[in-house]
Amino acid sequence: MKCILLAIGLLSFSTLTMQAQVRKHKVLFIIADGIPADVIEAQPTPNLKRIAKEGGYCRAYVGGEKKGYSQTPTISAVGYNSLLTSTWVNKHNVWDNDIAAQNYAYPSIFRFFKTAYPQKTTAIFSTWLDNRTKLVGDGLPQTGGLHIDHAVDGLEKDTVHFPHDKDSWYTHLIDEEVAAKAAAYVRSDAPDLTWVYLEYSDDMGHRYGTSSPRMDSAVRMTDDMVGRIWDAMEYRRQNFNEDWEIYITTDHGRDARGGYGHGGQSDRERTTWIVTNAKGLNTYFKTAQPGIVDILPSMARFLDVKIPTENARELDGVPLTGAISLAQPVATLENNMLHLGWKAYDKKGKVKIWVATTNNYKTGGHDDYKLLGEVPVSNESAAISVKGMPADFYKIVLEAPLNTVNRWAVVK
Repeated sequence: MKCILLAIGLLSFSTLTMQAQVRKHKVLFIIADGIPADVIEAQPTPNLKRIAKEGGYCRAYVGGEKKGYSQTPTISAVGYNSLLTSTWVNKHNVWDNDIAAQNYAYPSIFRFFKTAYPQKTTAIFSTWLDNRTKLVGDGLPQTGGLHIDHAVDGLEKDTVHFPHDKDSWYTHLIDEEVAAKAAAYVRSDAPDLTWVYLEYSDDMGHRYGTSSPRMDSAVRMTDDMVGRIWDAMEYRRQNFNEDWEIYITTDHGRDARGGYGHGGQSDRERTTWIVTNAKGLNTYFKTAQPGIVDILPSMARFLDVKIPTENARELDGVPLTGAISLAQPVATLENNMLHLGWKAYDKKGKVKIWVATTNNYKTGGHDDYKLLGEVPVSNESAAISVKGMPADFYKIVLEAPLNTVNRWAVVK
């Protein structure tokens, strides 16, 4: 009997030890506004480089499909929401910084996370209040009363402590406060999912262009603020049972005529960048040009957030870490035939081809997908007849063993 009790005791101790060794996964992402890829690459950014040394750096893009149904303005709030929801503007419906008619049917990473883990904590540190109150929808009925557990924002409205000057230096001071509060809170409380937003670099681009000492200085100051936040994360990683992943990116590039503006579809306005410490960056990250929409699926994978099938079918991004089956889908419609294509990153298994002729999802409804065929992932193409499904709009989902992608075909 004593032997049995001893064995049970050893088993319990072993189980507790294994549980204690499981490191808690936490994610923090930073949007540094309006810094095109060529500018970030030209500046000495020691903190971004030490983060990338752990994971990687890549050029990325915003703006959806150029001249396609998902073409998305290269404007700030539009880019933020493409990251937050992993969808382009044809879905999330944030067309400019007014955020006049956002479609909350497309959940943010915060809603996915809180639905999966209501007991875990979230935080937002932002130089623009609308990021939390409108885009994330903190407390709104449209987001199911989503609650952000800790926030530092709205300081742009505090003209006593941050008097507004014509040169926008107050924006930098707010950025500094936001970054300092973020670093301190990460060090003390370690929220599970955190967004930090910094604005000053975009202001300097608008005022002085991208070939100016002021823009260069803004980028270096941004790097310094990122470094302090990274140091706080490193402190948590070294002293607590935590594993932290960080993604740093920008929301748009700038025009080629001096870099004062943005919003269009020029290559420079569409070309952005991603820095991350993530382990297991895949071939897609290393060889393609990922989109800002790919960050949400990557964070969800690290945080072990299982996105429901109905929602996953709407995501326009794919994970940047771990194995994926396919990415970069294309679809055209000709003579009642859907001609589909994709890039295979893992050629094992088959692709299930699902098609719907409705878009009820955008109003909170459901779409009736029909399985029209299966082909090997390695084929990288398929032709499917939709003669029995006459419509002027088709939603196509390519479901592969490791991930799912989607595409629309619109009859012109």
